[in-house]
Order: sequence, then C-alpha cells, then structure tokens
Amino acid sequence: LQRMLSMAVEVDRSPTCSSRKIADDIFPYILNIPLRSQREALLNTTESQLLRCRLLELLFQHSCDVPTTSSMSLDKILYFLSHSSVLPQFQDETATWQRWDEMLQYLSLLLLSYQTFPLADHLRSSLSDRMDLIVQKAKPRLQDSDDISQLDVQLKMNDFISRMQEALGQPFPPQIQEKLFMLQ
Repeated sequence: LQRMLSMAVEVDRSPTCSSRKIADDIFPYILNIPLRSQREALLNTTESQLLRCRLLELLFQHSCDVPTTSSMSLDKILYFLSHSSVLPQFQDETATWQRWDEMLQYLSLLLLSYQTFPLADHLRSSLSDRMDLIVQKAKPRLQDSDDISQLDVQLKMNDFISRMQEALGQPFPPQIQEKLFMLQ
C-alpha cells in the first residue's frame, strides 16, 4: 500500500497536488483508526514524505479550533503548536499524558517530514523536472513563512508547555520531557 501511495504521488506533474488529493481521501480513515499504535504505524511507514506531511497537516488542522489557511511552513507548525488540542476521537481509555505524548510525536513527525521533503523544493517538482534541478544543483527556495526566529520558537514552546502543565500538572512524565526537548 505504501509503495502504491508513493507512486501515486509521483505520477502527476505536480506531486504537491496529487499528495493533497490522496491525503484528502485517506484522512477520514485515519480519524477512524482506534489505536495509537495503528495510527503511528500508518504514518511512520508512509514512504512519501510529502504525503505524510499533508496527512499530519490535516490532522492538526482538524484539531485546531480556528484552522489556518496558510500554506505549509515552519510558521504553520508553530501555529499548530499554539492552537492544537488533543483530538477528541482519539480519547479512549488512555491517560491524558499519553494523548499529549501522541500529539508531541505527531508534531515532531510533521516537522521532520516538512524539513525532509517540502523544504527541498526539488521534491515538489515532477520527476522529469527534478532531474534538471539536480543536474543544475539548484538550491531549494525557502518560503517567507519559513523565516522564524529562535524567540518565536521559545515563546510558542513556553505557551505550549503552559497548556500542558494545566492539563497534566507537574512533573511531566519522562517520555513527555524527552519529546518536548526533541521538538524544541
């Protein structure tokens, strides 16, 4: 399945467009996956970084009270950090800290997917155009919203940690502390 999805993203002249279409079709099914381990297995095995990035973007858009219409960027990831909540569909018998842990896991995966694929502009291009870009050794273009400061990151992380402290109390479980450190 993952190989087929990866090829489906690549067959179009615009991998970005095809990944959006595929993600829009798959997303309702992700919302109905009952176990965290199953959701993580699907997202971790997604071969196409662009498709994974889009699926995670949809997941966080769904968890925001006020979704943003901006394009995927580092600034949008910071927006998700500030405005996302734990998804109600996923709130089964797991402890509150485990739901926050899952959210942190997905934020880290989104950041990794975004830095690995969409930031490298070549991979947004069709296969035929990509070869030309590689031969020319063209540098990827950053978006304006990818220019964020260390202060922006620190303020958003502090706000996020405050929200978690309200929900979980102190001290955080070691898994949460580790993921917060990695995300920052």
